[in-house]
Amino acid sequence: MKKVFISQPMRDKSSEQILRERDGALAKIEEPFELIDTFFKDFDGNKLEFLGRSISLGLAKADVAVFIGNWQEYDGCRCEHFIASQYKIPCVYF
Repeated sequence: MKKVFISQPMRDKSSEQILRERDGALAKIEEPFELIDTFFKDFDGNKLEFLGRSISLGLAKADVAVFIGNWQEYDGCRCEHFIASQYKIPCVYF
């Protein structure tokens, strides 16, 4: 079973909106997968700390990286995409 990492814009969005977008993308995946959950509700850090945690606890363990929406407009998503590309982690776009 493949481990799936999700990168999505989160700035200025409610938790409900983020999770709804995430669920919509996950519904499009046609094969069995395990979601690596990097939606941290219990972490109180700055943006760079969130990005570092997302990379170390999520992307580093992923078989596939899923990029949602207009990810190209967000620094953290672009960083995650660059890392996925450099480390040959297949990317999917929804």
